[in-house]
Amino acid sequence: MSVLTGLPSADTLKWSFTTRRVARSALAGLSPDLDSAVSGDLVLCRVVELGQHRKLQLADRRMSEMYPGDLMVLCLGDRYAPDQFEGRAILDGPRADLLAGGGIVGRMERAHSKMLQPTQLEPIGILTSAADERVNVADYALPASTIPDHVTVIGVFGASMNSGKTTAAVSIAHGLAAAGYRVAGVKATGTGAFGDFNAFEDAGVPATDFTDAGMPTTYRMPLSRIEAGFETLVGNAAAGGAEIVVVEIADGVFQAETAAILRGSRIRSRLDGILFAAPDALGALGGTEVLRAYGLRPFAISGMVTCSPLAQAEAVGATGIAHYSRNELASAEVARMLIAGLVRNASYRAA
Repeated sequence: MSVLTGLPSADTLKWSFTTRRVARSALAGLSPDLDSAVSGDLVLCRVVELGQHRKLQLADRRMSEMYPGDLMVLCLGDRYAPDQFEGRAILDGPRADLLAGGGIVGRMERAHSKMLQPTQLEPIGILTSAADERVNVADYALPASTIPDHVTVIGVFGASMNSGKTTAAVSIAHGLAAAGYRVAGVKATGTGAFGDFNAFEDAGVPATDFTDAGMPTTYRMPLSRIEAGFETLVGNAAAGGAEIVVVEIADGVFQAETAAILRGSRIRSRLDGILFAAPDALGALGGTEVLRAYGLRPFAISGMVTCSPLAQAEAVGATGIAHYSRNELASAEVARMLIAGLVRNASYRAA
């Protein structure tokens, strides 16, 4: 592999959130072979022109203003975000697009009408190791693991992007921790970013996400790899002492990977219950009907719909399922009540 010379000092670069597990001391060079790059490869890029994203989420979980000329280490990856960009993990010219603030670079294919053009980047090279091999975030993934039978796993799904999934997930995780359970949070699918990761830790709950399992994003990833990542993340959480693991699944029920998970997967089979998030009453009814078609029923509904008493009343009447606000889920009393039957199911499975 041909290697470029003059790799900049690691301290002069902006390292994105998606690269946070990579050992910088292992980096030795740059490959100009951009055409052969695959999802998860580390790409050194120079900012050319600012667009939609003007800040980068750094590996130390803070925001950094971007300036033309900045050198950044990003991950090649696909992006799925109905409210922002859809993009592909490909480097096919002198310019590339910043697809997500967590550090995903690729080519933008479609955008929401309210989006500006993506921030433009110049891909300089693929980072390589001393052995002259491309460095990929998968090289630094957590060790593969299995999920013990005694661990209770709650899946959090939503009707759509921005329906309130993360708020619901971290709220019930906080409530369960307040009730005395040892709890961990997992983001099993999505696009690498620190917002959801930080939200779990703000709720007093340790968290990991799919980037810890070696995937910069899960869009267009094989279901088998997503399933293995889920098992690794939940298994490692259990090894760290978690009795209950709250697992958020990104985007909505129609997103390809989410639909595949619900249709039939090792993830679906290992869930002890589903908490559903909806933006409004129609989303609550439509989402529960989709779940019903898969033979599933959530034990509760939360999300943006619970911000409006009128909308919540409509949703309860339409679905027949109890709805809980973020504050209710975050209370020890409600969380304990909701999880009681699910924990018994896990105990029965382990018996």
